[in-house]
Amino acid sequence: MADSRPPARRFLPKKRRTPSVGREAVNIAYRVADRIHESREKSAVRAGNEPVIVPFVGYGKTSWVRVLGRAVYKTMMFSDIIDSFAGDQRATSPARGWRSFTSVPIANAEIDVVIGDQHFQVSADHGGVIDVELAIELAPGVHTVRMSTAGSDVVSSTVYVVPDDEKIGIICDVDDTIMVTALPRPLLAAWNSFVLSEHARMPTPGMPVFLERLHRAHPHAPIMYLSTGAWNVAPTLRRFLSRNAYPEGTLLLTDWGPTRTRWFRSGAAHKVDSLKRLAREFPDMKWILVGDDGQRDPDIYNGFALRYPENVAAIVIRNLTVGESVLASGRVWGDDRAREIAAGSLWMEANDGGTLSDKLRHSGLL
Repeated sequence: MADSRPPARRFLPKKRRTPSVGREAVNIAYRVADRIHESREKSAVRAGNEPVIVPFVGYGKTSWVRVLGRAVYKTMMFSDIIDSFAGDQRATSPARGWRSFTSVPIANAEIDVVIGDQHFQVSADHGGVIDVELAIELAPGVHTVRMSTAGSDVVSSTVYVVPDDEKIGIICDVDDTIMVTALPRPLLAAWNSFVLSEHARMPTPGMPVFLERLHRAHPHAPIMYLSTGAWNVAPTLRRFLSRNAYPEGTLLLTDWGPTRTRWFRSGAAHKVDSLKRLAREFPDMKWILVGDDGQRDPDIYNGFALRYPENVAAIVIRNLTVGESVLASGRVWGDDRAREIAAGSLWMEANDGGTLSDKLRHSGLL
């Protein structure tokens, strides 16, 4: 008879109990943020701001698709971002990062989704984010998705239906992997997210060419840009990717603000959960995991490889320079623990996209 006992936990550190005062403070912060959101939404309605859908690129298989977008009110400060996003993805008008956070989401908005000749009625979440999985039979390739809500125009986006026989997928981190952000340091993160013009954001050296080569080598592979960034910055991030010639893919971002249990959502947990979901959705696919050693990518990817070894084609880590390491985390050395555990043919690292390309080419993946 199989042992039904739970796995031993003696090697795991004891979980610290959150003081009841701390939990209550978080709950209060959540309720205050909720009230502020409701007040802003009512003000947007009274001001006559129009509801709009900001569409994102989705993905799926021949039997289902994941549709992504966000329902917001078109406030004056956010209108230029929405207009440029809905029109030319390569728009040249710069926008400060803070403007992305002036949008007013439409909580629990009812959304009409049309794919081909099939209609669906779905709901946005409390932050206006549309993230739904729809059962539908579609041929492999790119399909148009039309979305609207009460009082809004119809907007179009796409979903990429992955061929059933495709065995390679690409998951790529954003911060300090394809875009220089120095995210872990709070002041620099705030500067990059809220102050810096989107045209001043710099692509990581060699990484646009590296990802384009990957895309050419695996033209039918789905590409996922996985980030701890908020959905608020999705339009700006999408334009950055397009302007710097990164291949088109799906953005997997997270929400912004306090939750019922913590002051802010866990970025690491968001990445881990997203990876688990992709492994479940594509059980026969091997992923090329691209990240950097400035945050927790090595540990997260290593954990994924240990849990799903059959779903990993390669772990590709871009090493930050000494200066970038200092800006990113205040240290000038890397954490070798993860790379020691996962050392082998799957693990590759280098300082730039060109060297990473060479290593992937030698492995037969490029």
